[in-house]
Amino acid sequence: MTTDHLRAAAGAVPPPQPGDLRLIVRDLPMSFAAHVARYGQVPLHSARSAGLVTEVERAGLTGRGGGAFPTGRKLRAVAEANAGRGAAVVIANGSESEPASSKDAVLLSRSPHLVLDGVALAAEAVGATQAYVCVGPRAALARALHDALAERDQAGPSSVPVEIIGGPDSYLAGQETALISVLNGGRPVPTFVPPRPSDRGVRRQPTLVLNVETLAHVALIARYGAAWFRAVGTDASPGSALVTVTGAVGRPGVREIPLGTPLREVLHRSGLAAPAQAVLAGGYFGSWLPLPAAQHVPVSEPGLRAAGAALGAGMLAVLPDSACGLAETARVTGYLAGQIADQCGPCRNGMPALAEAMNWIAFGQPDADIVGWARQLTALMAGRGACHLPDGAGALVTSALAVFAAEVRLHAQAGPCERAHRTAILPIPPRSYG
Repeated sequence: MTTDHLRAAAGAVPPPQPGDLRLIVRDLPMSFAAHVARYGQVPLHSARSAGLVTEVERAGLTGRGGGAFPTGRKLRAVAEANAGRGAAVVIANGSESEPASSKDAVLLSRSPHLVLDGVALAAEAVGATQAYVCVGPRAALARALHDALAERDQAGPSSVPVEIIGGPDSYLAGQETALISVLNGGRPVPTFVPPRPSDRGVRRQPTLVLNVETLAHVALIARYGAAWFRAVGTDASPGSALVTVTGAVGRPGVREIPLGTPLREVLHRSGLAAPAQAVLAGGYFGSWLPLPAAQHVPVSEPGLRAAGAALGAGMLAVLPDSACGLAETARVTGYLAGQIADQCGPCRNGMPALAEAMNWIAFGQPDADIVGWARQLTALMAGRGACHLPDGAGALVTSALAVFAAEVRLHAQAGPCERAHRTAILPIPPRSYG
């Protein structure tokens, strides 16, 4: 299917240009009428064959929820598993359980119909008979999405039933197998794979789980094609992405950037003025990067990976010189230890031990044995268990011990610094379960 055919299917509405915002174009919720005027009708017939899946593969779209898995490969896997069955399920994951991230909530509140277009297109592409939009514990957002669905119903019948689902306020509840567990009547905790969701998910049917931003990009690719999508970004990381910039910046919030934009430019746009010592990239499963040394790092999955971090769920938290990076890391590690699923040894035993070691490093007077024990724990927990919670916490701690090595030595010599007891920069929600 050519780009011209895709544009014709969308009603010949001119596509956003390379310098334009693609996903969020206004500060208020976009009505269905305004959405159609901006983007055109959703070209559902383009998804009924392999055309959309192939176009998404050509676009190089990867997941925007943290895993960065190729979206076209996910679509194709579910479509092939569902061949001849016609009972697949689509889950739009907007749970956004990363405490410092708000990009999914902003997207759903400002551009709900772009996400719902993506849901309809993905359902057509894989042959789904049911779709869910998961929004976590945000009741107001759920009500707004119900209103958006009602708007769409007035314009015509939906191609697939869509149900808005809430969920608990816990860190692991947004993981794809945890969502499936909830929809199957189980606990909101990750499950072991295989089987993969694409083979057996909700009600044992092939299940497609995509982040809501990923689905919004699918809706745009269906309209304008792969070449348009790749007009911004880089060859290795095409397209744009939403990032939440928080911490020591004058204009915190959600920004849409071409992937590959230098970190320096993203922080400048967000109002970085005062000196900053580091940035946490990728959320609480991410890593610290030192400033100003990392200012030239491209904000993309491959760019951040090369620097020892990750794009993850698109979160960048700036740490000012007035804060203690060890204390921030200790608080986050303690929070993560309280969010364990309690299914595996690395979580049940390793996470509390890591939190205790990091707490001593930040708020006590650590010796070489304590620091060595923290490093040993991160290695012992790596790559084990049903989820990646120990891996994420281990990466965070490892980066903190490296980036804030000078502070580790100072704490060892004289105890915790005065900055360690200042108000936290990173948000720590109350414990939900553990």
